[in-house]
Amino acid sequence: MNVGVAHSEVNPNTRVMSSRGMWLTYALGVSMLHVVLLSIPFFSVPVAWTLTNVIHNLGMYVFLHAVKGTPFETPDQGKARLLTHWEQLDYGVQFTSSRKFFTISPIILYFLASFYTKYDPAHFILNTTSLLTVLIPKLPQLHGVRIFGINKY
Repeated sequence: MNVGVAHSEVNPNTRVMSSRGMWLTYALGVSMLHVVLLSIPFFSVPVAWTLTNVIHNLGMYVFLHAVKGTPFETPDQGKARLLTHWEQLDYGVQFTSSRKFFTISPIILYFLASFYTKYDPAHFILNTTSLLTVLIPKLPQLHGVRIFGINKY
């Protein structure tokens, strides 16, 4: 029994992304980031879209694919300690609605950024590289895999 724990989940990290209102909050956060970047006077529209895409993907990479463990005290005896948030999401079940949403959202943002930058080669390479850094770790074949031992512990 965990004293002072207000949740009934063994690991609340598994369900937080599919909780009520999370997708709307996520979309509003990305929209607010874009509006803030558009309001900076010396950023053009293409630069604002590219920065929105890159900042979003950097944040998504750090919070979903680089940080391991859970901020909660869990009674799972450290099983979640070696897993990233993406690997903990929906108990590791692949192709759930929240996993699909968080896979599709950077792709949609990439298409928007590419369109508004008019496929300028410099922006296109930066946006594509940024997209690949968040899509490749989401592949089911890479679930639990640490390439070159990076982020092993």
